[in-house]
Amino acid sequence: MPIVKHSRATEPLWHEWDRRAQKCGLRHTVYAVNGDQYTGEWLDNLKHGKGTQVWKCTGAIYSGDWKFGKRDGYGSYSIPDPVTKEYKKVYTGWWKNDRKCGYGAMFYPGGERYEGEWSGGQRSGWGQMYYRDGSIYKGQWLEDQPDGQGMLRL
Repeated sequence: MPIVKHSRATEPLWHEWDRRAQKCGLRHTVYAVNGDQYTGEWLDNLKHGKGTQVWKCTGAIYSGDWKFGKRDGYGSYSIPDPVTKEYKKVYTGWWKNDRKCGYGAMFYPGGERYEGEWSGGQRSGWGQMYYRDGSIYKGQWLEDQPDGQGMLRL
């Protein structure tokens, strides 16, 4: 009596390798081809949850919340000082769809700073700008410019 062997259905090896490479959950540092690095949580191969991104070309660091690969939630963005190489905060606050949105504080070179509301990456809403010469503007902003009611203290 002859024995009949049926061949098993096999899938290509890359299918298994691709399944193993999927990023979901907490991961150690993942390096991009351009040298950028990300340490944090993933969902369906996108940064999602808490994490820290370091950009190699500028040395900038973002540490905070991510949603589907974009900065979304609370986080801080810092850049290295060209002289001392120490990190200086540039922005701390809320983000939406990779742009500043909601309440946040921006620290400008030379000691100036803005604390207030943001929309679409621009100062919009109520905020306070502290200038280098000691003057303070408290009032409304629209599209990164003082607009509406406000008070300038000299």
